[in-house]
Amino acid sequence: MEAKHSFLYDHEECRVRENKIAYFSMEICIDSKIPTYSGGLGILAGDTIRSAADLGVPLIAMTLLYKKGYLRQNIDEQGLQHEFPDEWNPQDELAKLPVQIQVEIEKRKVTVQCWLYVVKGIDGSKVPVYFLDTDLPENSDFDRSLSYYLYGGDDRYRLAQEIVLGIGGVRMLKELGFQDILRYHMNEGHASLLALELLNNFYDPQKNDQWDIEQVKKRCVFTTHTPVPAGMDQFSYQLAGQVLGDFIPYNLLKSLAGNEKLNMTQLALNLSHYVNGVAKEHGAVSREMFPGYHIYYITNGVHSSTWTGQYFAELYDKYIPGWKSDPFSLRYALNIPDREVWNAHQKGKEELIDHINKLTSLEFDKEVLTIGFARRATAYKRADLILYDLNRLIDISRKKGQIQLVFAGKAHPKDQPGKELIQKIISASRHSPLKENIKTVYLENYNMDLGKILTCGVDLWLNTPRKPQEASGTSGMKAAHNGIPSFSILDGWWVEGCIEGITGWSIGSAANVESNEEEEAESLYKKLEIDILPAYYQKRKQWINMMRHCIAINASFFNTHRMVLQYVSNAYLYSK
Repeated sequence: MEAKHSFLYDHEECRVRENKIAYFSMEICIDSKIPTYSGGLGILAGDTIRSAADLGVPLIAMTLLYKKGYLRQNIDEQGLQHEFPDEWNPQDELAKLPVQIQVEIEKRKVTVQCWLYVVKGIDGSKVPVYFLDTDLPENSDFDRSLSYYLYGGDDRYRLAQEIVLGIGGVRMLKELGFQDILRYHMNEGHASLLALELLNNFYDPQKNDQWDIEQVKKRCVFTTHTPVPAGMDQFSYQLAGQVLGDFIPYNLLKSLAGNEKLNMTQLALNLSHYVNGVAKEHGAVSREMFPGYHIYYITNGVHSSTWTGQYFAELYDKYIPGWKSDPFSLRYALNIPDREVWNAHQKGKEELIDHINKLTSLEFDKEVLTIGFARRATAYKRADLILYDLNRLIDISRKKGQIQLVFAGKAHPKDQPGKELIQKIISASRHSPLKENIKTVYLENYNMDLGKILTCGVDLWLNTPRKPQEASGTSGMKAAHNGIPSFSILDGWWVEGCIEGITGWSIGSAANVESNEEEEAESLYKKLEIDILPAYYQKRKQWINMMRHCIAINASFFNTHRMVLQYVSNAYLYSK
């Protein structure tokens, strides 16, 4: 209770700081006890906030409150995923602020209240995170439900939530007393309605009905995370007319958001002075998708001290003091002795193996090469690529060295192919020939805590997205902070992070613009057989040297301290 009361003083301290950056994100993973995230986008947002606090960047974060979370996953004996609400009590973790604003949804006045969580950095700097909440007795049942589920409901529900986030978020900042916002950063297109609220704020009927688009663009930054058009929020103008109403003239809205549909990405592109993708390759893909726009790139990262496990953190404290505030200094990991690197890894691995063995009767072995794959369960991520030819995989394991496989990931309730992917992996793991030859487990209810156990405990991190659909990916970056090499398709961040045989291995060819499943499966099996298993079992010194290079080359760069500083210099302080 005392901590929550102190949030109120922290809010007042943050409010008076100048040149603030307002960071809007549909989901934020700020604490494992607050399930307001589904996966990578929310994890990235939380890591961004933590680094901003460490670096003293005057950030303010705005998101929605989801009282029933994303989903709690249960997988039955047949491998079928069942979803349940992931309920929590905001009063246990947040401080409710005595402020309210209103937005209009379907011509109804909807009241919005606000909760606060304060992230404190290494030197005591603070970043407030504001959670918008419509679950109030004066609102209708539908409007109250907007604070229940992340990515729940239909297009009507989603658009209504985005009105609360974008329009309501800007109004809430004013009500909270933030007057001098330097930049509004939209983390993906969900928040782009904030630009319409700003457009209304700068509208001056005395200036011949001119809408001051340049004033809005000067204040807005947009980060796109989506490498395919199907992943962008788009709403019919009929629905927009019903839910959003005549917020601005429709001829102006269509000129900004597209003629056919209200395209939230298009809206953000047209009302931002700085637009970026989240990896070098993703920036190039985005420029092809949206010709005519200047789209830069700032490659994602992870918050180093959050995702480094206990045993490697102790090692870094010993050999690289100050690494938490300066992750770039992790390049000195090349000086850490072999024995200490291996011992730190084995302790983390032992915790993972113990976790698996407590949950199952599989009797995983800590001496066996353990490969991890944990991502959102959806078709393009292809968690099953390693199972493409089971007989080939089993033959490699028999001849070159044993393998253990650990999978995790949730499918969206409406993603039937994603659910079938989970079922396929579990079915293979529970039936011959895989069951009798390679221990395989699918851990349910993947979340921040399980993600850390996995990225600290496996020996090799696997990532097999279908090119070019991986915007960035960050799970392999977390693994790198714990000395774990990646084995990945050359897409997203791995195009930049892969030094073959030094930081890990590539799957397939960099020359291929799009994936060829048969060729990539062949590449996966060939490298597993010729390079990876022999290195792990017969060339331990070489393997440990690779672990050191993962830290020194990749962890030192692919972190949110570097990423946030790039946003500051390239986007927040930039002006035309």
